[in-house]
Amino acid sequence: MRTLRRPLLLSGGAAIVLAACESAPAATSASPDPFSGSITVFAASSLTAAFNTAEKGLELEHPGFKAEYSYGSSQTLVTQIVNGAPADVIATANTATMQQLVTAGLVNTPEAFCKNELEIIVAPSNPKGIKTLADLATPGLSVVLAAPSVPVGDYAAKALTAANIKITPKSLQLDDAEVVEQVESGNADAGLVFVTDVVTAGGKVTGIPIPVAQNVVGTYEIAVVKASTNRTVAAAFATSAVSGDVHNQLLADGFLKAS
Repeated sequence: MRTLRRPLLLSGGAAIVLAACESAPAATSASPDPFSGSITVFAASSLTAAFNTAEKGLELEHPGFKAEYSYGSSQTLVTQIVNGAPADVIATANTATMQQLVTAGLVNTPEAFCKNELEIIVAPSNPKGIKTLADLATPGLSVVLAAPSVPVGDYAAKALTAANIKITPKSLQLDDAEVVEQVESGNADAGLVFVTDVVTAGGKVTGIPIPVAQNVVGTYEIAVVKASTNRTVAAAFATSAVSGDVHNQLLADGFLKAS
């Protein structure tokens, strides 16, 4: 004789628990932090203050993250990478120098991440009374510029040429940071640098705005170096410069949006 089995009856609470266990999806592990690791960033000298400040925030938000920075003229940094210098990310103050790395096949596709404008830099309180680009041609005025081979020097040369202003600079510096130093130290009366360089220098110098019609706007680009030993972190940093926390710091320091 076959024995019929009665269905097991569960109390209301037990039934609910059992149903929950049967329907609950399997637990998934948390995604790894893309900023977990160390990278080396080569960056144009005008990015120094913004990148250094952003670094502090990134380290707090991502305890496993650490970046080492090498700042200098974009052309110098590009040349170093071409010659084999180890770097994970490269950020230049123009597109022409970055294109050299693209042509050489040394970086992933670059992205524009901010822009910058020129400004006249003078000593505090502007003792020489400089008001316009044309004033830089005043006889006896000591003016320093960056070399035309570096972005800020190239932009300055274009601005002066477009305005038909001819000056003989006292010296040509390797980057905008050196132009600032020359004016700060009193070795020069004026120079042409980025707006953000004046902001970073604080009260040590004074900035004289250049009208839009005479100004030159420079586009900055960032890219992951193909030889990077930590591409995931490098890509995360580049993305942050384009649209994340690093980008927000750039805007706070006076840089303009890329578009």
